[in-house]
Amino acid sequence: MLAALSVGLLVSICSQGALAAFGLTDNGDSYTIDAGSANSLVVTVDSASCDITSIVYYGQEYQYSAQGSHIGSGLGSADVTAETIDDVIKVTCTTDTLIHYYVFKSGDSAIYMATYTSAEPEIGELRYIGRLDSSVLPYEYPFGDVSTTADSSSTVEGSDVFVVDGETRSKFYSSERFIDDDVHCVYSDATHACMLMPQYETSSGGPFHRDINSNNGGDMTALYWYMNSGHVQTESFRQGLHGPYAMYWSRSGIPTLASVDFSFMADLDLEGYVADSARGTVTGTASGVDGDTYQTVLHWYNDDAQYWAYASSSGAFTSPAMKPGTYTMVLYQTELNVATSTVTVTAGAATAADIASAWAAGSESLFLIGAWDGKPDGFLNAENQLRMHPSDARMADWGPVTYTVGSSAASSVPMALFKGLNDPLTITLALDADAAAGAATLRVGTTLAFAGGRPSITVNDHSDSAAAPTQINSRGVTRGAYRGYGEIYDFDIPDGTLSTDNTITISVISGSSGDSFLTPNFILDAIELFR
Repeated sequence: MLAALSVGLLVSICSQGALAAFGLTDNGDSYTIDAGSANSLVVTVDSASCDITSIVYYGQEYQYSAQGSHIGSGLGSADVTAETIDDVIKVTCTTDTLIHYYVFKSGDSAIYMATYTSAEPEIGELRYIGRLDSSVLPYEYPFGDVSTTADSSSTVEGSDVFVVDGETRSKFYSSERFIDDDVHCVYSDATHACMLMPQYETSSGGPFHRDINSNNGGDMTALYWYMNSGHVQTESFRQGLHGPYAMYWSRSGIPTLASVDFSFMADLDLEGYVADSARGTVTGTASGVDGDTYQTVLHWYNDDAQYWAYASSSGAFTSPAMKPGTYTMVLYQTELNVATSTVTVTAGAATAADIASAWAAGSESLFLIGAWDGKPDGFLNAENQLRMHPSDARMADWGPVTYTVGSSAASSVPMALFKGLNDPLTITLALDADAAAGAATLRVGTTLAFAGGRPSITVNDHSDSAAAPTQINSRGVTRGAYRGYGEIYDFDIPDGTLSTDNTITISVISGSSGDSFLTPNFILDAIELFR
């Protein structure tokens, strides 16, 4: 009896954690890949659709049984082949406009991937979605249950913002800025399944774009990498090779990008892959941004690729390895565009290119509300807006608000103005006679507009209105987004307008209409009156 029990226990241990045999099995209608990892990972790929239909890690099935994991919403059908190349197994799924690769390296508990596109998928976005069993992977990292919509009691907006236990939840609230998002996960107490993204060169939106990362929706927990979408998108989609990236499985916490080696994928003949030897870099110094107050961010982009980097405290920077070509180079004061230039990258070379802030402010500021950083940080409800709907009971009342220069705090000013809901914002300003004399400029900085919302201002008996902003056909503030084109509006205030007691109003105008928080609106960066 004891011998039988010992054998059974040994079999159980071996099936979970012992080093398995690396290998590929052709089942006729599917391929099964054993990664040969210490914590066993065995994956099955459907040979007709390219869907992953089984993920068994450490003896536990994690794949959602009702639907596979796949690129896009599933390819439907594809030419699926598999081969062993030394210590790597490569699965290739080919359609007329897309090639998706699954790659397994002997000993690694990871599903490495890359996706080549020559045209945008018909669904209008490119994503990989791991559809996983929520009963064994219920939690989300790094933002927790803000995107867990299981057990919702009602819908707040559309079919993607829900109420759970009195809190608004949405998959959109799982987002993180691309520049800061190299790993996000779903997990249990024992296991993490994480997406690792070493670079976003063929994605769209720039360093501050954000998109859906995860969602426990009930039966299924979804783990995403969105390469592009129409979710507050500010530029055209790029085609080519997206990735490499990986779905990494761990029983020892959250993996770091630095701990995972993607370099072996250079030898796998992936369509569109550009080796480091065929790339170049940009090095230089960024000046004019106060590094004690703001982040100093560099961004390079053209029609084919995008890259970014943080500068050091001294302003020194080196770009990632870039494809050769001519790029627009942007310097950001946190997220505010303060300089733009052009740089050409050559294969095998480091191009020197310094850049200096061209941000211009007046010599005399009569007041400043907020900070010129391209974000609504510091304004009322800004700290909550990324992770909940504006209607959430945890939000402070949106107003309307009156701000008194010299005594009110910026945190009393709502981060967004909504037409007919909390506009106008009223500002009262006392000046001495000398300060009241002369012309001035009222600058209203915005980060994102919805439904054509833009400012209309009055300064005492003077009024002015802004032209319509560039339209982004996407909900923003209600889905945890704040960044669009970042329009800044300068209104000339004629000499004789200001007095010792001043009332300024900022309202939202638009030719469009909407209900509640979907009325035309804009998000604030800062407001300044200056000469």
